[in-house]
Amino acid sequence: MSGLKTILVALIGLMPFSATASADDTLRTFASCAGRLSATMEYQWLMSHPDADRTEAQRGAMLSLVDALMAPGQGRDVLSWRVDAKQAHAVLLTRATFNHDAEDAAWALARAETQLAACTGLLLS
Repeated sequence: MSGLKTILVALIGLMPFSATASADDTLRTFASCAGRLSATMEYQWLMSHPDADRTEAQRGAMLSLVDALMAPGQGRDVLSWRVDAKQAHAVLLTRATFNHDAEDAAWALARAETQLAACTGLLLS
C-alpha cells in the first residue's frame, strides 16, 4: 500500500461516519469536491482571481484522494460525479456573478462558498 493510501485509510478510520456510510460514499464525496474545485479554479482563471493557484493545488490534493480510493472499474461513475458537481457549481458561480437579482446572487454565492468550504475542510492543508 502506498504512503498516501496508508494515510487515507488511517484518516478514514478516524472520520465520524454514520452506520450506513461506505467507502463509495467517501469516494463520491471526494469526487464531487474535485468537481467543485475544478469549477472554482476555472472561474478564478476567467476572473483573474489571485486564489486560482491555491485552488488548483487543493484540486490536485482532492484528485489524489480520489485516486487513492478508486477501485478498478469505478472510473465511469467517478467521472460522472465529478462532472455533475462541476456543472452544478459552475451554475452557482455564474448565478452569483451575472445575476440581476442581488438577493438571489447573494444566495448563490453563499451556497457556493459553503459547498467549497465543506470540501476544502476535508484537506489537511
